[in-house]
Amino acid sequence: MGILTILWEKWVEFRRDFYKITLAAMIAPLMYLVVFGLGIQTTSHGEPYLNFLIPGVVALTTMNGSFNAIAQNLNVQRLYEKAFDQIMISPTPLWQFILGQIIGGSLRGLYAGAIILLLVMPIGTGLIFNAASIAIMFLNGAVFSAVGVVVSFLAKNHADVPRFSNYIIMPMAYLCNTFFSTDRMPSGLREVVSALPLSQTSGMLRSIASGEGWNAYGIVIQLVYLVVFTGISLWFVYKKQNM
Repeated sequence: MGILTILWEKWVEFRRDFYKITLAAMIAPLMYLVVFGLGIQTTSHGEPYLNFLIPGVVALTTMNGSFNAIAQNLNVQRLYEKAFDQIMISPTPLWQFILGQIIGGSLRGLYAGAIILLLVMPIGTGLIFNAASIAIMFLNGAVFSAVGVVVSFLAKNHADVPRFSNYIIMPMAYLCNTFFSTDRMPSGLREVVSALPLSQTSGMLRSIASGEGWNAYGIVIQLVYLVVFTGISLWFVYKKQNM
């Protein structure tokens, strides 16, 4: 019931700000598609660059949607609304609170990614997006929702979350196999960037889109990140750190 309560809270928030959330999810990815996909007429891996770009944009959209849905709101609740005091004395198990936040954020990221898929559908690229694609998008959202929970605990003030986004999230959005392949990076940097969760998501979505299937290795990497950041989130809650 605790998880359902958190999800209901996220649903009420989504329904209240539906138009704002939808427009925010559309504008930046559309600019990426127009500027990089339609404005730069080139090829990548023997295909139109737009075919390479779309899966990457979908991946980074799920990342941004999930992270932003959790990090800012949870940080405000912790620092200014003091909502965690109520959570600590409520009958809701703390692990259910964390899990509900992660699932809720992941659903928001999935929604943002689905919007992009609907917008590019009329283009007729021939790319394939199926149930496996949706599962990978959801898992990617869960990873960055968990990252958002951790960041919300680490942030000392309201400005710390945007700073983290600028230092970590934005570089990943541009480097992690989204706008260009990590194969073109220098050795050393390539291995580090390829091991990041967004790189794996972009690669798996691109493989499915081209009809090649997906790599189970990428799922394992995503699950490792999810377990690690979920564990850190639970540590903050149960140790009452930065509450």
